[in-house]
Amino acid sequence: MVKLRLKRCGRKQAVYRIVAIDGRSRREGRDLQKVGFYDPIKNQTYLNVPAILYFLEKGAQPTGTVHDILKRAEVLKELRSNQIKLN
Repeated sequence: MVKLRLKRCGRKQAVYRIVAIDGRSRREGRDLQKVGFYDPIKNQTYLNVPAILYFLEKGAQPTGTVHDILKRAEVLKELRSNQIKLN
């Protein structure tokens, strides 16, 4: 199963990439695709929305923190509106 999770970058300051990764892989394992960036100190977020929507439509499960980030950026609303258009 594919998951959308955070992958830590940076030694002193915690900065994270949002990646699509196999659920059985470690946090620092090989990712399928980088789909975003999150800096909790500066509270900055960059999301590749089309890539995120693609993985979510294919059944990827976001972790709790990534789910909160996507909810704050209103990406999940776009997913619901796309599903309504397809049906």
